[in-house]
Amino acid sequence: MIPMPREDTPIWTDDEDLECVMVVPEAPDVKSFVFRPPSGATFLFRAGQFVTLDLPVPGGIVQRTFTISSSPTSNVYLSVTVKAQAGSVGGRWMLDHLVPGVRIRARGPSGVFHLPRQPDGKYLFIGAGSGVTPMMSMAAFLFERGEEPDINFIACARRPGELIFRKRLEYMASRVQGLKLHFVVGREDPYEVWTGYRGRFNQLMLGLMAPDYLDRDVYCCGPESFMQAVRDMLNALGYNMDRYHQESFHAPATRLAEVPEIHDLVPQEDILAELVFTGAGVSRSCAQTDTVLAVAKASGLNIPSGCNFGVCGTCKVHKRAGEVHMVHNGGISDEDIEAGYILACCSHPIGRVEVEV
Repeated sequence: MIPMPREDTPIWTDDEDLECVMVVPEAPDVKSFVFRPPSGATFLFRAGQFVTLDLPVPGGIVQRTFTISSSPTSNVYLSVTVKAQAGSVGGRWMLDHLVPGVRIRARGPSGVFHLPRQPDGKYLFIGAGSGVTPMMSMAAFLFERGEEPDINFIACARRPGELIFRKRLEYMASRVQGLKLHFVVGREDPYEVWTGYRGRFNQLMLGLMAPDYLDRDVYCCGPESFMQAVRDMLNALGYNMDRYHQESFHAPATRLAEVPEIHDLVPQEDILAELVFTGAGVSRSCAQTDTVLAVAKASGLNIPSGCNFGVCGTCKVHKRAGEVHMVHNGGISDEDIEAGYILACCSHPIGRVEVEV
């Protein structure tokens, strides 16, 4: 029997193991694990932080970090939400073997990816897959403060059945006006009706979901490729990246000094590039901020185009050599990109680039 905390209950420190008291299925291969200290001590952490668990997998102890998915206002317990990724050792052990009554050595809470001490701003939370876990803690904390929040929450998953916390988020959004909720999925579930957004999260979706995104602090978490795509679209839209915050699955930072610098490629107007249109035998100097389509048209060359925003795919051309910075909105497949194709309307040349035009 775990005692309930008293008014004079001390704060939990990692000198004491945590006991699993509940396991909640969230989605396929995803479960939330609820922990309490046997002493009844309470937790003190900030929304977005993580804990490190010692997991007794076959072969010895492994240490894994997991974002806290519960709200700091619910300080009598702490929960982490775990997805067993392909090849996972620690996460797989937790889903298969961690049950109520098992005690685990834990360290923390730690991490610099969290809300400010006075979270009174306007927020845009963007998460993919299990990357929604820190934003769940943040949204729940803002929801439970007793003040109307100002949150635009975008959750992305491969299909609707893999949207973690969907029902919980929908419940919160139904209770307050200040939580706007949006879901994006790659494809539908069989025999289920889906009326939300489909496809890859892009600039057009962002503008529809959060037209005031320039006025919001962005918190993002998901696979590295997803976060890179989000940064690329924000950079391209002129967002102030000083207001952008992200967490990594692979290297969560415990101190600000450990946060890796982000060196994204952003085309510059004062840096020259060269475009060679091999079919026409034409070479043109241009700025990095010029698009392949704009330079082609200025050179009297015709590349069929439609939307000019990376959606329709009409301007797809083959790149023979060089590097471009392309931020598209779903008009080209990953397979075409790997084969060397680009969308001329949203591709900026970096250095010397050859295209078959």
